[in-house]
Amino acid sequence: MANYFKRLPNIKYQNLLELDSPGLKVDAKNIFRRAKLREDILSQTTYFEDYFIVGDERPDNVAEKVYGDSDLDWVVLITNNILNIQNEWPMPTNLYNDYLLEKYGSYEEIYEIHHYESKRIKNSNGTIVFPEKLIVQENHTVEYYDGNLDQHVTISDCSSPITNYTYEERIQEQKRVIRILKPLYLNIVFEDIDEIMSYRKGSTGFISRTLKDTESI
Repeated sequence: MANYFKRLPNIKYQNLLELDSPGLKVDAKNIFRRAKLREDILSQTTYFEDYFIVGDERPDNVAEKVYGDSDLDWVVLITNNILNIQNEWPMPTNLYNDYLLEKYGSYEEIYEIHHYESKRIKNSNGTIVFPEKLIVQENHTVEYYDGNLDQHVTISDCSSPITNYTYEERIQEQKRVIRILKPLYLNIVFEDIDEIMSYRKGSTGFISRTLKDTESI
């Protein structure tokens, strides 16, 4: 993230060690300034490619693999609008196991049934009359009229149990599919982010494009 913090503008902030001297300020990075990709950039699908996070890969690992620079992990994060790595990035294996045990209380509970999902049902023509993976009750039954057979059909046992473990695994798998900005377009993003980070002349406390003043405490 070092590369990202270099791009943050500064603010003149009250020196907290010298509160009796309100005029004494230090330059500090404005960590409240947050960058995100513009919608017109995000909408350009040719700028991006899909990426699947493998194992315990972190954002810096992905940046090193894709861009040859681990400090560009912030590009990986803002490309996917990730603000909280703990919640929005796949958990490392050791933390994931601890999370499951804490959430469900025991290894037995982890493999208890979380809910039931429908099976895919087709008629004699091969047309789907009931889709799969809908949340249903246990022992869900499907009834439909099959015109080919000229009869009403009733199919029982149309549900499958989904365990707590499977439910949690699906959530983790969804987080593993991200978008990566192609290296060719990095400069476009750098220029855009630098423009977003800059202060505008006439804004409150403006000193320069990279520095503004704040009120003393």
